[in-house]
Amino acid sequence: MPITKLNIEEFLATTQNKIIFDVRSPGEYEHAHIPGALSLPLFTNEERKIVGTAYKQESREKAIKIGLDFFGSKTVKIIEEVEKISSAKNNIKEFGVHCWRGGMRSAAIAWLLDLYGFKVYLLSGGYKAYRNYAIQQFTKNYTIQILGGYTGSNKTGIINELKKEGEKVIDLESLAGHKGSAFGNLDMHSQPSQEMFENLLATELNKYQSALIWMEDEGQRLGNVNIPFAFFEIMRQQPVLFINISFEERLLHIVNGYGKYSKEKLINAIIRIKKKLGGLETKNAVNFLLEDDLKNCFAILLKYYDKLYLRSTYNRENADNKIKEVDLSSTDAKLNTQKILKNVYNK
Repeated sequence: MPITKLNIEEFLATTQNKIIFDVRSPGEYEHAHIPGALSLPLFTNEERKIVGTAYKQESREKAIKIGLDFFGSKTVKIIEEVEKISSAKNNIKEFGVHCWRGGMRSAAIAWLLDLYGFKVYLLSGGYKAYRNYAIQQFTKNYTIQILGGYTGSNKTGIINELKKEGEKVIDLESLAGHKGSAFGNLDMHSQPSQEMFENLLATELNKYQSALIWMEDEGQRLGNVNIPFAFFEIMRQQPVLFINISFEERLLHIVNGYGKYSKEKLINAIIRIKKKLGGLETKNAVNFLLEDDLKNCFAILLKYYDKLYLRSTYNRENADNKIKEVDLSSTDAKLNTQKILKNVYNK
């Protein structure tokens, strides 16, 4: 079967229900890759460095010879790995293949798999073409409904319930592995690289391009990653459904949610916002925590985040025309989701 070369749009469409092999080095793959792609490296990190050095300091021909020498000893192992993956994936026999620029590495693996009898789709331009494609997704027109509300309103719970109702949802906090505040990574989940976060977001946007997308109102920064500026500007222009829930109800939700964490983790998080919270309030919050008075501790923090969120929410162009408030009596996500859907769709 001949190897089929495809541009990025054709490649993604054709391989949607197939396996994509990223044949770049493990380090390149770990930094960022096409979501869903599997690592099938032609070279180790060190081998890639050797080949690259030869290319730059000697010649293309010298680099190819060194690369072929590395490749030759791995052909059987690569085929066996692909067979193993194929067997685990219902004996899929068609694969997408790419490297960094669609050069020697992907050509070599594509040749090998084709020789063995697999059907191969080769990405023209490689991962570099994909990255250009991903970045383009952040400037397109989308129909987005932003879900706003003060800290402790259980917006994440509503986002999850909206998914269950069949709504198109992009959960930025889940993609980023962070909830956006100083307390946003208490579970110690590792975050993706900035590039990988962008790839994940681009994939989600592409899936829902022609639908209404629900997203939680966020600041641009989520821990160590940032929402791409161009897309963040688009988000700031979208209508906001702002849910109003009483301070006491939200405080109860916060205490129940964050009270499970160790004092050490909570104190470290409080210290991270000391400069903005103020020395006295920081001291009071920590003291309440040490005395096991979670309610008064979190009341101080909630007042701080309320001020921060209020300023951020209304600091947008034509905010009064874009923000619609909905009063809710509790933080019950399931109940609130039904009320919100009725408000938006009369559903």
